Amino acid sequence: MTSMQQRAALQRQIWAIANDVRGAVDGWDFKQYVLGCLFYRFISENFTSYIEADDDSINYAELPDSVITSEIKDDAIKTKGYFIYPSQLFVNVAKTANTNESLNTDLAAIFSAIESSANGYPSEHDIKGLFADFDTTSNRLGNTVKDKNSRLAAVLKGVAGLDFGKFDVAHIDLFGDAYEFLISNYAANAGKSGGEFFTPQHVSKLIAQLAMHKQTRVNKIYDPACGSGSLLLQAKKHFDAHIIEEGFFGQELNHTTYNLARMNMFLHNINYDKFDISLGDTLRNPHFGDDKPFDAIVSNPPYSVKWIGSDDPTLINDERFAPAGVLAPKSKADFAFVLHALSYLSSKGRAAIVCFPGIFYRGGAEQKIRQYLVDNNYVETVISLAPNLFFGTTIAVNILVLAKNKTSTDTQFIDASGLFKKETNNNILTDNDDPKNPGHIQQIMAVFDSKENIDHFARSVPFHEVADNDYNLSVSSYIEAKDTREVVDIGELNANLKTTVARIAQLRTDIDAIVAEIEGEEQGV
Repeated sequence: MTSMQQRAALQRQIWAIANDVRGAVDGWDFKQYVLGCLFYRFISENFTSYIEADDDSINYAELPDSVITSEIKDDAIKTKGYFIYPSQLFVNVAKTANTNESLNTDLAAIFSAIESSANGYPSEHDIKGLFADFDTTSNRLGNTVKDKNSRLAAVLKGVAGLDFGKFDVAHIDLFGDAYEFLISNYAANAGKSGGEFFTPQHVSKLIAQLAMHKQTRVNKIYDPACGSGSLLLQAKKHFDAHIIEEGFFGQELNHTTYNLARMNMFLHNINYDKFDISLGDTLRNPHFGDDKPFDAIVSNPPYSVKWIGSDDPTLINDERFAPAGVLAPKSKADFAFVLHALSYLSSKGRAAIVCFPGIFYRGGAEQKIRQYLVDNNYVETVISLAPNLFFGTTIAVNILVLAKNKTSTDTQFIDASGLFKKETNNNILTDNDDPKNPGHIQQIMAVFDSKENIDHFARSVPFHEVADNDYNLSVSSYIEAKDTREVVDIGELNANLKTTVARIAQLRTDIDAIVAEIEGEEQGV
C-alpha cells in the first residue's frame, strides 16, 4: 500500500470511528474526545520512543512505575516537556478499557498527572490545561458512569485500532495528517463556527507561500488569531523545518481552540520549546511583544467583529495603532488586526492576511488607515479570491500582503476570483507544480513573483493612481473583468438578416401563389 493509499485508508477509518462512537451526541460537541484520544495516543508513543531510544531490550509499556527514578523523570520532562508513567500510557489504558469500571475517573487522573508533571518546568505553559476540554464526567458521554465508560472505551479502542505503523519519522506525519483531517471534517460540518478555527489547507498553503516567498530563512512565524494552528503548520509543511529558526507563535481567544492548536503542534512533532501558543484577546491583551519582530506573519482573523475601539481612549496611543492616527471602527475590527500584524512585522518580512472585502473600499476611518498603509508603501499586493473557499461563509474574501521592504511604490492587484475548482460543498484552489498545467496556487504565486501586468488578471498600479482614487484598494477598481459575453459580428448578422428577410418575402410570394391557385380551382368548380 502506498503512503497516499495508507493516508486515505486511515482517514476513512478515523472518520468512521468518530461517527460510530458518538452515537446521538452532536459531532461538534464530541470532537474533543476523538481529537483528545488521538493526541493521548500520540504523546504516549512519542514518549515511549524517546525512553526506549531504539533499544530493543527495553519495553517501556511493560515496566513497573516503581523503576522510574527522579533523575529519569526530570531529564525526560526537560527534553519532552511532560512525563508519562508506563501504567499511564495509552496502550495500557486502552487494553483494559472495556472492563475498567472506573475508566472515566482513571483517565481524568492520568490527564491531570501528565499536565502537572510539567509544573515548575519551562514547558508548563505549553502543557497546562491541554486536556481541559476532555471532560470524562460530561453528560454528553452518557447519563450514568457505565454509559460514560462505554463510550470512552469505544473511542479508545477505535483510536487504538488505527494502523500508524512503527513510531518513527516516516510515520509521525500520519498522526498529524489524521488530526488535520479530523479538524477539517469537523469544521466542514460545523456551519459558521467551523471557519472560525480552521483555514482549509489549500488556502493555508497559498497564504504560507505568500508570507515566506523568497525568504531563505525566517527567524519565526506568527499568527495573531491562530485558531487550531492550521496556517502556522502549513508553513512547516511547505518549507524545510530548519528555515523557521526560532519556531511558531500564535494567540487564540477561544479556550477550546487554543487547546486544539497546542495539541496540533505536538502532533506535528513540534517540541514544546519550538512553539508558543498563548490564550487571550490579541487586540486588547497582545502577547509576544518581547518576541517581535517576526519575519513571517500569516492570519485569517475573524471578519468584521466588534471591538472596544474608541471606547478605550488609551488605544489611540498604542504603538500598534498610533502611527495610523485613527482606530478601526468599533463595529469592524478588521483593520485593527491588520495594524497589529504590521507592527509585529520585521523590516525584511511579509504578512499575508485574509480580509473581508468591504475594508478595501469603505470610507471613514478605514479609508484613513488605507491611506496610511499606501502612503508608507506597506501594501505589496491585494488578491481577490473566489467565493466559497472557506468553511462557514460563501463570501469572496481578499488576501492583503504587507511588506516593509518594497523597492517599488506600485501596489499590485490580482484578480483570482475565477480560479477555483468545485468540490462537494466548497470550492478549492488546486495545487499542481507541473509547468504545463499549473495549479491555481502556482498561477497566483507566479504573477505575485513577477509583478507582470496581465489583462483581466494582474496589474501593478502606480502610487498616484491609488491616491487619486481615494486610496480605494478594491481589486475590481483596477482590473477590468473579462467580458465573457459572446462576440457578435454585426456585418455577418446584417447579412444573415438580409438573407432571412429575402427568404421570408419569397415564402410569402409562394404562399400567395398557392392560395390564388386554390381559390381559382374552387371558383372553377
